Amino acid sequence: MTAATGIGSMPGTHDADHAEAVRLVLGELPGLPHVPEVPGRGVAAAMTGRGLAVVEGLAADLQPAGWRLTDTSGVDHRRARSLLAQDLDTVEELAQGYEGTFKTQVAGPWTLAATVEKPRGDKVLSDHGARRELAQALAEGVGGHLADLRRRIRGVDRWVVQVDEPALAAVVAGQVPTASGFGRHRSVDLPEASAHLEWVVAAIADAGAEAWVHSCAPETPWSLVAGTGVAGLSADLDVLGPADLDTFAEALEAGLTAALGVVPSTDPATGPSDARVTERVQRWLDMLGLDPEAVGQRLVVTPSCGLAGATPAWAARALRLAATVARNL
Repeated sequence: MTAATGIGSMPGTHDADHAEAVRLVLGELPGLPHVPEVPGRGVAAAMTGRGLAVVEGLAADLQPAGWRLTDTSGVDHRRARSLLAQDLDTVEELAQGYEGTFKTQVAGPWTLAATVEKPRGDKVLSDHGARRELAQALAEGVGGHLADLRRRIRGVDRWVVQVDEPALAAVVAGQVPTASGFGRHRSVDLPEASAHLEWVVAAIADAGAEAWVHSCAPETPWSLVAGTGVAGLSADLDVLGPADLDTFAEALEAGLTAALGVVPSTDPATGPSDARVTERVQRWLDMLGLDPEAVGQRLVVTPSCGLAGATPAWAARALRLAATVARNL
């Protein structure tokens, strides 16, 4: 049976909004709920801050230019860790009795390298050794994060970790700005880009979970991602080019999961019907020569990207729409 899930982020600006997001996800996505993120509460709750809260063995602090690695954790880094634990407390409380599959999300190694600075400034991306250390610390931290989740929600028999890599396309294309803003960091060689992802993917697999890589950015190197040992690929269907579509088709045929972003992630002028979205997915499968019955269990329907920019009303409707489309398929 085709499943539906959310990408991760939800609208809101207060801790109460996170609790409401958990209730919504558990209610609307009973087959594949996820740990909601509410980045509107501030940088400690946003993608980079949450990723640094998972990283093991590295300290960080928030500077005027953004997150920076430091010798000791600053107040904002401690706040990010505290907020993550608080959010997981909420999930644990509201998911009591849940059984089945559950998804969590974490910023990927290249997105962290492109958004976090070294102790003396400039992005971690600029230093080969620093970016390796950050990726390895993330791989170690993901294992501990999963162990914590398993203790909290004991009915889950299948964990999925979505590795968010919105910056991967810019990293391999040499498009990440330098600290001055007047230059660009050199592109990362594809073997290194693959290796860092492989460390994180392997750590997730070693912890007994499935690793999916998600990006809703155009020009993401999906063929590279597919070769890292991932169990699933997740993307906005609108930004996939012909070669990407082939990669997703090959992934499905190889037994991997394909999570297709087909529901608008921000309020549309006119919301699409479930029949229209269902037909779009069916046309995509037909175009690629895929049998819906053969690959249906490996398809996942999602919003096109995170829902943090949507109104609460559309966020709720988007999740319901995704779930309806999954049932239709």
